[in-house]
Amino acid sequence: MTRTYHGSCHCGAIRFEIDTTLDRVTRCNCSVCSKKGILHHRVAEERFRLLSGEPQLGTYRFGSGVAKHHFCTACGIHVFTRPRAAPELYTVNVRCLDDYDLEVEKPEVVEFNGRNWEAEVARLGN
Repeated sequence: MTRTYHGSCHCGAIRFEIDTTLDRVTRCNCSVCSKKGILHHRVAEERFRLLSGEPQLGTYRFGSGVAKHHFCTACGIHVFTRPRAAPELYTVNVRCLDDYDLEVEKPEVVEFNGRNWEAEVARLGN
């Protein structure tokens, strides 16, 4: 069932909302995602709304430079990404959703082998 979820960074400077059915998340084991502990959930651009905090939004890029890892420059929390495999989408950090409880909802967790990114994307057919 599609519903609207609200998210924010720790200090609340960055606020966003998404419209989605949140029954699945992706855990990537690449160096940056594993260190951040992020759980990704993809949403189309039209289902993502940045409500506040654009001036506090920082962007980190590494490797190919295609993926844009967005974080709050005040508190440092990673809030969402424009992923390399699908830069037209957003992947929100489900841990930043204020009205979603991972322990209660227990979404399917899909593993993504980001340490072997090229082979993993080829395997998925992206």
